Amino acid sequence: MSPDRAKEPTMATVAEPPKPQQMYAVHANTLLEHLSSLDINQPTSFVRLTGIICTIGPASQSVKMLLNMMKCGMNIARCNFSHGSHEYHAQTIKNIREANRLLNEEIKPDSRQIAIALDTKGPEMRTGVITGQEGKTTEIEMKKGATITVTTDEAFKDKCDENTLYVDYKNITKVLNVGSKVYIDDGLICLSVNEIVDDKVICTIDNGGMLGSKKSINLPGTAVDLPAISEKDKSDLLFGVEQEVDMIFASFIRSANGVKEIRQILGEKGKDIKIMCKIENDEGVNNFDEILDVADGVMVARGDLGINIPAEKVFLAQKMMIAKCQMLGKPVICATQMLESMTHLPRPTRAEASDVANAVLDGADCVMLSGETAKGDYPLEVVTMMHKICVEAESAFYQKDVFVHLSHIAPCPTDGTHTIAIAAVTASIKCLAAAIVVITTTGRQVASPSLTAHLIAKYRPRCPILAISRMEQTVRQAHLYRGILPLLYQGERQADWPADVDARIEYALEVGKLRGFLRKDDAVIVVTGWRKGAGATNTLRVVYV
Repeated sequence: MSPDRAKEPTMATVAEPPKPQQMYAVHANTLLEHLSSLDINQPTSFVRLTGIICTIGPASQSVKMLLNMMKCGMNIARCNFSHGSHEYHAQTIKNIREANRLLNEEIKPDSRQIAIALDTKGPEMRTGVITGQEGKTTEIEMKKGATITVTTDEAFKDKCDENTLYVDYKNITKVLNVGSKVYIDDGLICLSVNEIVDDKVICTIDNGGMLGSKKSINLPGTAVDLPAISEKDKSDLLFGVEQEVDMIFASFIRSANGVKEIRQILGEKGKDIKIMCKIENDEGVNNFDEILDVADGVMVARGDLGINIPAEKVFLAQKMMIAKCQMLGKPVICATQMLESMTHLPRPTRAEASDVANAVLDGADCVMLSGETAKGDYPLEVVTMMHKICVEAESAFYQKDVFVHLSHIAPCPTDGTHTIAIAAVTASIKCLAAAIVVITTTGRQVASPSLTAHLIAKYRPRCPILAISRMEQTVRQAHLYRGILPLLYQGERQADWPADVDARIEYALEVGKLRGFLRKDDAVIVVTGWRKGAGATNTLRVVYV
C-alpha cells in the first residue's frame, strides 16, 4: 500500500494562476504539426473536462471512502446490479448521498452534485458462487488441460469448485455444440466443449487462471435466446425509479427495441432518467445506428465486446462509436479494464495509461472504473491516476481539427441555439477564454441534448463550460457531457429577471475563482437568453473577471 494512503484528499483552492496548456500544439495547422509540438514539460490544466465514473462495491461503499473518492474526482457513482440485493444497493445510494452532502458542507459556497447510475445485469450469463473452507467464498485455479463440468443444476449454484461450475443460463446445453467455446470472466478463461449430457456440458480448459464467484460467461458465435430485458432487470429498473437514480446503464442492448422497452418500464415517473446503452456484442455494433437514434448515449463496454468480436477489432468499434456519438452530440463512455492492474497494484501499466489517454483523444465524454474501485486495494489512488491521465490527454487533444469537422457537417441553415453554441466555442478559441458560462431559463435547457450547454460541449471547447441550473437532476446528469461543470444554483429567484441572470453569472464566476481556473482579467464567454422563457438562448457576451 502506498505510504501516503492514509492521507485524506482535500478540496484546497489553487494558489498559482493557470498556464496555457500545450499552446504551441493547439494552434498548429495540421495534425502532424500538432503532434510534433506536444511537450512533456508543459504543466497540466487545473480543470478536468472528462467525466470519471466509479463502480461502488465493498472497497468503496463506506461514506468516508465515497467522500474521499469525490474529492479525488469521481463524478458519477455506478451501482452494478449484477451483484448485490436491493437492500445492499439502497444502502449504497444512501451512503453516496450522505457523502455528497458532507462534501458540499465542506466546500461551501461551492457545490458538487454526484450522479448515481444503475447498471443492469442484462440478459447475461454468470457462474455460481465458489466456496472454500468453512463455506466462505474464494477463488479456484482453473488448470489448463483439466476437465470441468459446466451444469445448470441449481444444487451447485453456491457450491462451485474446480470440478463443477454452475451457469445460470438454463438453455446452455441446447445452444452449444461439441467444439464450441465458452469464455469466462471477460475471456480470461476459455473452455472447449467435449460432450453434452442432459444438464451437463463436459469441457476441457484451454486457457486457465484464477476464477472467482459470479463471473461473466460469453458464447461467441453461438446464437442465444435470452430476452432483451429480464425479469430481474424489470425489478431493478423499478427500484431505480423509486431510488431516483439519474441514469441507467443498460447492459447487452442489441437493438432499438431494448431501449424502448426500458423506457416503457421506467414509465412517467422515470421519464427523465437517461438511458445509456452498453454495446457488448456484434449484434449491438451492427445495429448501432438504430440504437443511438433512440438512446440518450452509449457505453463502449469493451470487456464482453472483446470476446464477442475479435480482440483486434475492438479499437475499430470504439473509434466508430465514439465518432458517431460526437457527430450527434450524444455522450459516450469508454469502459472496462482501463486501469485493471491497479486493482491490486498502486500504479498502472504503461499500456493502461495510454489506453485511458487514447479514449480521451478519441473523444470519449467519460471514462469508467469497474473492479478497480469496487473491490480494489487502491480506490483513491486509481481515481487520482485516472484524473491525472485525463488532464494530460485533454491538453493534447487537437480541438481545432474536431471543431472544423463538426462545424462543416452542421446543417445549414441551422437554428439559433445551434448557431450560438458554435459562436460561443469560436469566441472562446479566439480570446483564449478561461470558461464558458451558460445561463438557462429553464432546467430543461441543460437537460435536453439539443439545447445550449450540451451543444457547446459537442464542439469540444478547451475551456470548461459552467452550466447553471436550479434543477438537481439536470445538474447531475450533465456530468455525462465532456467539458460541462454543472452548478446547482440555490439562490432565491428574483422577480427582476435580468437581475436574476446577473446573480447566476456572479455565482458561476465566484465558483470558477474558488476552483482556481478563473483569475483577474480572464476572459469568460457568457451565453444567456434575451428574455425570460425557454428557447430564448441567443445572446453571447465576452466579460472579464
